[in-house]
Amino acid sequence: MEYNDLPASQISQQRENDTPQIFRTLRNIDLNLLTIFEAVYVHKGIVNAAKILNLTPSAISQSIQKLRTIFPDPLFIRKGQGVTPTAYASHLHEYISQGLESILGALDLTGCYDKQRTITIGTPPSIGSVIMPRIYQVVKQHFPQLLIRNIPVVDASSQLGQFQTDLIIDSHVHTARTLSHHVLFRDNIVLACRDNHPLMKSPITAETLGDWEYTMLMTEGHALAHLQKRLYDMFPNRQINFSSYNLFTTAALIGSSDLLGLMPGRFFSIAALCWHLKALDYAPLQEEQIEFSLHYNKLSLRDPILQNLISVIRQAFS
Repeated sequence: MEYNDLPASQISQQRENDTPQIFRTLRNIDLNLLTIFEAVYVHKGIVNAAKILNLTPSAISQSIQKLRTIFPDPLFIRKGQGVTPTAYASHLHEYISQGLESILGALDLTGCYDKQRTITIGTPPSIGSVIMPRIYQVVKQHFPQLLIRNIPVVDASSQLGQFQTDLIIDSHVHTARTLSHHVLFRDNIVLACRDNHPLMKSPITAETLGDWEYTMLMTEGHALAHLQKRLYDMFPNRQINFSSYNLFTTAALIGSSDLLGLMPGRFFSIAALCWHLKALDYAPLQEEQIEFSLHYNKLSLRDPILQNLISVIRQAFS
């Protein structure tokens, strides 16, 4: 039976069984020898390769001899003052050069290697809808080789501390010693209602606002505790009839009922188009703002790509 005709489970099992053999084979090969092979191949001579790698010609010759014991081929044949690769060596070069190039692209120690790399940015869904379009634009402008992966924020300190996420942007301030943050922007708080809400025909006062039911966005942690307390003092008679962890769900409920709700101004500008929301002009709210910050592991600054990316994102929102 052909290999391609095997059931998927059997193919997977065979690949898993092959994995230990792959590691055993690689263990017997000094990967530094592949670098030497490439230097000799590209520079067409042992002396030239020795100069490039800062080794002696004797060391290069010994390495080529070791490679000849691994591969069933002499690899290089002396020709004049240099060497010429065999057909087998040319075949090896195609794969080895691609492999070394991929490794360099993954390491990207200088931050200037022009290869694709995925950057993971964690955001709550509502914040992502506001900021990711702008981030995508500046990343494509300055770092076209980068791919962006947007994931939810589950446990910011753990995600950043264990390098599961490169960057996190949200409205919380995470105080772990290993983390740093920069405020990207401050946003006004908007009191929202549906279009044609009865309140829009009346004066907006504390008394009239107390007659209606409200939504509430549930947040974790104590980062917004001071803001929440001020809002509670501002709306002491607020009756919470619906609460949700998702600002999109809250906006949809406001748009289809007489519920009132508080939300950041930038998100309101998006939600207003989707669910026909209107902003109620309530003077005490005009001074209230919420901060949105960029968080990262301090050790990430050792990575030139991330260091430059952080700088570009901060400039985009300055």
